[in-house]
Amino acid sequence: MTNHPIRKLLVANRGEIAERIIRSARALDIVTVAVHSEPDAGALFVETADEAVLLPGAAPAETYLRADLIVEAAVATGADAVHPGYGFLSENADFARKCAEAGLVFVGPPAGAIEAMGSKIAAKQLMAKAGVPVLPGATIDDSAELDAAAVAALGDEIGYPLLVKAAFGGGGRGMRIVRRAGEVVEAVTGARREAASAFGDGTVFLERFVEDPRHIEVQIFGDTHGTVVHLFERECSIQRRYQKIIEEAPSPAVDEDLRKRLGDAAVAAGTAIGYTGAGTVEFVMAPSGEFFFLEVNTRLQVEHPVTEEITGLDLVALQIQIAEGEPLPTEAREATIRGHAVEARLYAEDPTADYLPGSGTLHRFRIPDLAGVRVDTGVRDGSVVGTNYDPMLAKVIAHGRTRTEAVRRLARALAEAQIHGLVTNRDLLVAILREPEFGAGGTDTGYLTRHEPAALVGVPDKNAVAVHALAAALADQADRRAHAPVQRAVPTGWRNVVSAPQVAEYRVGEVEVDLTYRFTRTGLEASVDGTPLAGVAVLDARADRIDLRVEGIRRTIRVHRVGDITYCDSVLGGTTFVERPRLPEPGTGAAPGSLLAPMPGTVVRVVAEPGQPVEAGAVIVVFEAMKMEHSVRAPIAGTVAELTVQVGQTVESGETVAVITEEGA
Repeated sequence: MTNHPIRKLLVANRGEIAERIIRSARALDIVTVAVHSEPDAGALFVETADEAVLLPGAAPAETYLRADLIVEAAVATGADAVHPGYGFLSENADFARKCAEAGLVFVGPPAGAIEAMGSKIAAKQLMAKAGVPVLPGATIDDSAELDAAAVAALGDEIGYPLLVKAAFGGGGRGMRIVRRAGEVVEAVTGARREAASAFGDGTVFLERFVEDPRHIEVQIFGDTHGTVVHLFERECSIQRRYQKIIEEAPSPAVDEDLRKRLGDAAVAAGTAIGYTGAGTVEFVMAPSGEFFFLEVNTRLQVEHPVTEEITGLDLVALQIQIAEGEPLPTEAREATIRGHAVEARLYAEDPTADYLPGSGTLHRFRIPDLAGVRVDTGVRDGSVVGTNYDPMLAKVIAHGRTRTEAVRRLARALAEAQIHGLVTNRDLLVAILREPEFGAGGTDTGYLTRHEPAALVGVPDKNAVAVHALAAALADQADRRAHAPVQRAVPTGWRNVVSAPQVAEYRVGEVEVDLTYRFTRTGLEASVDGTPLAGVAVLDARADRIDLRVEGIRRTIRVHRVGDITYCDSVLGGTTFVERPRLPEPGTGAAPGSLLAPMPGTVVRVVAEPGQPVEAGAVIVVFEAMKMEHSVRAPIAGTVAELTVQVGQTVESGETVAVITEEGA
């Protein structure tokens, strides 16, 4: 194959992966083109690219899943290549073919390889023929009418428990676990709907489910000269909703013998389909060390940075060079493992509320610049996280000489991060990284079943809340004094004679916090919820930083106020205070028994009917947001008194969707 240098590259993706691809392309002196939806017009990746083209609309189906519009944009800008990133159209054979038909280089495998792996049954047959161990499974096509009896029969044939997952996608979307025959039809119905929304194709695959295995994947690379190599394994077992949140390389459970067997199987898989470019062969591994083929992801993976960190290779640059016709370089063919790397996916979601995604404005996003720590992100201060796309904010990666060193570096970077405006999974990530079983390498896909997120995160520390509450009030006071027309050096509320203390009233989550404090001739007196704070001394007070000594311990608290919300960060952690209104508006609360939409979304199913008795926990309404389905459930046993939504309706966060009357009320 002759070389064809790429001069201009269109990135058919968004967010942090678009940023990541643009960074490597620019280092190779390649002009970059971004495509973006209307909500992404002000996104970081759009500004970073040399050129950008608007895809009118907001939803993925209108924008990032429109192969025709993306090819048109590439042709219009004079691009000679397209990089699909991951997700969206990255594993769409028709898109790869359309690029080729338009004379564009597709930075990825040929359409035939994508198709070979797109059919899960055909892929597994091919893998079995190549000597790769496989599990039983079956496909339910998107175009077929759902035959409940046939689906139930398939489930019985495969055996339970089984996994239902999107055939043309990944990232945990369109995935369900089914343990009993009576649940399989509903699981397939929901997974098809979710897969169609996320990937434009509702085809799903049923596969025998191995309980609590390790999820091990092997990075492969193939060039156009017939060479296929592996770049070692990644451990991706810490998952929620079947989506990875912590990945590492190498796996703590893989020794040299197992590494060779995994690598050989992955190379055999890649060779069997004539693979070129970056790909990942995924396996499930039982505690015995026995492993089974799961799938080949014919694209770059979210977690590719951990492989980059332990090999010193730029995988995106390798993709581009292979697409240009270059052979795999020596450093890729003879790669070695150097140290250990761990990656954490930072999401805008609430792990204690079934990982409910969040949306809104990211008022502050700062992760400390520590040695050995890398941040891949597509957001910054002021970025808006909407409901149309995945809520991942960043990938934070740490590299160290040993696993322990890498884990500790990552935990410290996340613990010191300032992430204001959205609820995130930061505290859960830090808790996992500092948890003994994880520290000992005890990771499998059942980890977050054994360790409930709420238990890992714990309740807010009372001492932290007290110290931060005082810091919040003092920072607010310092800000007022800084803008006072006279006597700025005198603390607000200071009196020569004893007077009534000042009061600050906050809410932390659902907990109310009452702070009273006053300056005296001898210092500062303060109490939180009636409990005095001993030995309080203010060493420095600014609007954004409080240097405070409480009970003999000195700490610096960083403070950031946005409207009536104050964010405090210190070694004690992060606390978000909402200032309680002194005179709340009457009639602003919802009616008793109201079920509220936890975030903006579209109603896809109304399960209950007015007048219907329901048990506590029963699903009332299902809505879709951020490409996943979310259920609104009855918090109590009672009767559905009112339903205020219908299928297809768009709801806003906090909007009443139903009212439940409690039994006996």
